[in-house]
Amino acid sequence: MSNEQSQLELNPRSVVSCFIFSVEKTNSQVALFRRSAKVRTYQHHLAPISGSIDIHESPLAAAWREIKEETTLTPQQLEFWRHGKPYSFSDVSVGRKWTVHPFAFRLRNIEEDELHDKLIKINWEHDSWEWHNPGKVVDDDSFGAVPYLAKSLGRVWFEKDMNRGASEALQSCLEELHVNRQSGDHELTCIALKGFRDVLVHLQGDPKWWETTRMTAWHIWKNSRERLNVGTLNALLGALGDIEDVMECNLEDETRWDLTLAVLDHHLETHRMLPSRIQDSFVEYLQTHFISTENAQSQKLTILTLSANATIRDSLLDAIASTPISHLDIHILESRPLFEGASMASSLLTESQAKLISSPDQIVKVTVHTDASAALASTNLDLVLLGADLISSSGCVSSKTGSLPAVLSAKYISPNAKVLILSGLEKVSDRDRREDCHKLQECDPAEVMSSWLHSGIKGVNILHGLRDFHPGSSKCTTHVENVDVEWVPANLIDGYVCEDGTFDVATIQYKAQDVKQRADRYFGNL
Repeated sequence: MSNEQSQLELNPRSVVSCFIFSVEKTNSQVALFRRSAKVRTYQHHLAPISGSIDIHESPLAAAWREIKEETTLTPQQLEFWRHGKPYSFSDVSVGRKWTVHPFAFRLRNIEEDELHDKLIKINWEHDSWEWHNPGKVVDDDSFGAVPYLAKSLGRVWFEKDMNRGASEALQSCLEELHVNRQSGDHELTCIALKGFRDVLVHLQGDPKWWETTRMTAWHIWKNSRERLNVGTLNALLGALGDIEDVMECNLEDETRWDLTLAVLDHHLETHRMLPSRIQDSFVEYLQTHFISTENAQSQKLTILTLSANATIRDSLLDAIASTPISHLDIHILESRPLFEGASMASSLLTESQAKLISSPDQIVKVTVHTDASAALASTNLDLVLLGADLISSSGCVSSKTGSLPAVLSAKYISPNAKVLILSGLEKVSDRDRREDCHKLQECDPAEVMSSWLHSGIKGVNILHGLRDFHPGSSKCTTHVENVDVEWVPANLIDGYVCEDGTFDVATIQYKAQDVKQRADRYFGNL
């Protein structure tokens, strides 16, 4: 039988490999489990917690399920730490082609370290378990482990394959991206780019520096907060492309290295300037489509927006300062449950008053509308302005909940109004909305109910008491939904105002294809 024939007969299976760490300031240990004689493959070998991924189950969901089944650990004792780059290998001896999805989890801090050992309670799939120094785990027959154990471990514990300076810089970057809750998406992507540069500083002279550089970018992309994934990916892909161009230059090693760091400095500065470039594009759009040269001093513009978006706020302020619009009427939906729209209105009013000191003929009127009055707020509109958490490969936009009702109201009440998305091209994803490229996230229902409680609404205390109600315990159940974002279809959008101008959906789709091609180029063979 030829090797090609044997490969075709292998049974493919996707599995998770879940590494459980006890992480201390000066020492890290990983738990390895000795498989029992009752399991089908690799009996008596050391392994992480592992298992097959069920149909319609995400790899991370499978990881949590396997951990609970095999160790009894739950999110109360364990926290998700890192993704690892999936990879595949074949083992003819067991007739399988494995696709491995590595994950790292770490035990939460408890008062007594020895209690860590008591938390893990193994099931029938293992005879025993023990702590190991992750730096001493090797893919060697004498170690007695399942195939490619060290490779799987290295995918999540990057300290294994990076020098100390680089690994500490990468760990510091990832921790900052996780704990920073004050900065917006744009600022966090800047932090990601700076962290990427901090790692590369320590890779000079590394014989595998290009592979390590690409894996570093992959970790910053995948192991930052989920909502940052797309923006971070695009920023890193742009940097990798320019670094690759530098590699192809016929230069001395020292000069090439200095130029590589200069390229990253340029990308960081360019990214910092992105909001102002979007503002310039918006002003250009207004000048092209709404400002008449014959009647430049008597222009009126009515705009609907919602939530608190810094790019939209600053673009409106720039429009006040840079155009001859005489009357700017801004309608803002209050944006429950946190009322970001009211905060946006306050900020706009304060800043616009300062802008108008030197322009006494200009008038800015800001009106806050309830979310329920989106149709009334859509009267005589010229523009609807929305931000974007993500733009799918088909041009659909994930934005603050309330965006779709605002757009639908505007299309019906003011059919000539244009719907514009103000966003950097970094928010364009290579995945389509149907692929769950941005899942709808449900926030704490208490955010919704707090205003009910403060208003003294009759009977609301009953709902508040049932917010953790378990369905199935009664025939009458109550659930308060608080979904943060929703999708606006591409066919309702008239333009995407980005740092390089205003584009149509075809351009967005082309950009998405480019993102996919570059991601495959730099990460596909890792």
